[in-house]
Amino acid sequence: MSRLAGAALQATLAALLAVVLPPYYVYKLTTYLLNAVFPEDVAGKVVLITGASSGIGEHLAYEYAKRRAYLALVARREVSLRDVGDRALALGSPGVLVLPADVSKPEQCDNSRTPLHCLSPFRDNLPIVLSVFVLTDECGCCFCTSSTPDQDINFWGHVYPTRLAIPHLRKTHGRIIGVTSNSSYIFIGRNTFYNASKAAALNFYDTLRMELGGDIRITEVVPGVVESEITKGKILSKEGEMKVDQDERDAILGPTPAERVGDFARTVVRDVCRGARYVFEPRWYMGVYLLRVCLPEVLSWSSRLLTVDGAGGVSSTDTLGKWLVELPSVRRATQPPSLRSPEIKDQ
Repeated sequence: MSRLAGAALQATLAALLAVVLPPYYVYKLTTYLLNAVFPEDVAGKVVLITGASSGIGEHLAYEYAKRRAYLALVARREVSLRDVGDRALALGSPGVLVLPADVSKPEQCDNSRTPLHCLSPFRDNLPIVLSVFVLTDECGCCFCTSSTPDQDINFWGHVYPTRLAIPHLRKTHGRIIGVTSNSSYIFIGRNTFYNASKAAALNFYDTLRMELGGDIRITEVVPGVVESEITKGKILSKEGEMKVDQDERDAILGPTPAERVGDFARTVVRDVCRGARYVFEPRWYMGVYLLRVCLPEVLSWSSRLLTVDGAGGVSSTDTLGKWLVELPSVRRATQPPSLRSPEIKDQ
């Protein structure tokens, strides 16, 4: 009986989709075209960006600066953050507020120095309030032996500041932009805790969008391999020390093409201003997501083949992916020049 009921339900859903999908896609196409012609103007609005001292957060700041938004930049590395603020001013932002803080620590989000309290210089002098809240990870680890650092940065680093931002964003019908990772959708070997933390962040935003309704718009940005300190090989060691290990990076990413961070940020800000709910970038990662949905066994097999199987299993970096990227001209074709250098910002 249960099988018969299941078959009947599947047939009903298939018939319903056949009726609903055509007008739904007409609606989606119409709204896409309208938003492309009339994108959101962020000039004069306040955009608060966490993790803004490097990588994706840094270049999102530059793109919003070019669109003449006021910026509040948050990260732990104050010297690097001030350098980003100076460049954002040069690119056209009418005002930049630099706020050194670690948003993965609730006490730094909830005291008098919280980024939202510190927006008072903008509110006191300008008829604007927080309008766009961008959450990126200031740092991340490709692999670690404990889930705690990953959860602190990649999950709680989204949750704590979002909780404080919601009352402000309700008043302005603002937007939250959560930058997660393609690891939230697809399983990449040697990245167990990282994948789990990113999936938690993505589900957090999906649920929050449903609960908030239309009061606050939420865009989830799902990056693939993008030029950043993480794709340079920045990892968290077993001893809890941040370091650069490009052999481990190559064992995980192999010959996967990395997108230049400037191109990535430009696409993200454009699509966000067009009202996108999700931004998958590079676009070809949508194909990998479809593989996860339709052929998960193939994705699992290929991921293990490239990132786990090798001379020493997960304890060795001698994987097929690393061997492929070391073939002549492959690294030059797939990695921007910055990813071939182990240097990262340290202040």
